[in-house]
Amino acid sequence: MDFISYHAKGRPEVAEGRVRMGLARQLQDVDRGLEVIAEFPQFQGLPVVLSESDPEGCAACSAQSYPQNAYRNGPLYASYAALALSSTLDLADRLHADIEGMLTWAFEFEDQPYFAGFRTLATNGVDKPILNLFRMLGLMGGERLRVESSGALGLDTIIAHGAGERPDVDALAAASQRQVSVLVWNYDDQDGPGADAPIRLTLTGLADNAGRVLLHHYRIDSYHSNSYSLWKRLGSPSSPTADQYAQLGAGGQLQELESPRWLTSNRGSVAIDFTLPLQGVSLVVVSW
Repeated sequence: MDFISYHAKGRPEVAEGRVRMGLARQLQDVDRGLEVIAEFPQFQGLPVVLSESDPEGCAACSAQSYPQNAYRNGPLYASYAALALSSTLDLADRLHADIEGMLTWAFEFEDQPYFAGFRTLATNGVDKPILNLFRMLGLMGGERLRVESSGALGLDTIIAHGAGERPDVDALAAASQRQVSVLVWNYDDQDGPGADAPIRLTLTGLADNAGRVLLHHYRIDSYHSNSYSLWKRLGSPSSPTADQYAQLGAGGQLQELESPRWLTSNRGSVAIDFTLPLQGVSLVVVSW
């Protein structure tokens, strides 16, 4: 064999009129699969591909018919995917597994209403927030870094219960020769309103020659990199005008929270303060 492949799926539901994600179920699938592989020493060195790694199992089930799939249109999908990916990497570390890839089983559905809620990365050519999460990940490179967060629930809690009692505020970080990138999320299984998280992001151990560093801050939330919320603010048009379609196309691109700015490193350390809305995702990139 060249690799081992299996699926990992969550199970969202509607509770009290709001979507509640099933992150724990997806991570339990990942965990059990890696445990099975670990029972066979001859397969320990093989790469593992999660050939379907998704919040649920029916890409063709629209939110119009299955209300629990309404997560697919907005930032909840992006924050869920960020935490699911990071937790999967942590599980691989724990079980000494080589996870080479994780695929979202997304499709293209032609001639469907805008934001019908199929598992897609775009709707009628308009990019959805989940695609911007993948764009953020594509901007990260190098070696994974150790992250400590006072807002993290911890891997064991997330596998057992998801983010049910309170949000998970945590990060995934990587560094290359002249860049550090940090993906930060404020995730709760329960969709709906919630408190912003105050973030103080401290980077330490920067290179000695990193005196001044350039900060780029990308964001997915209700007002950034989010064509769905923009579509609703436009009145949820079933047939957008040419001007509205252009606005939706621009709103579906990855956007920065602020203009790039220079910071001064203090003995290889930089602190960055910002607030992160519930279900929001930030990518902070520092380069020199």
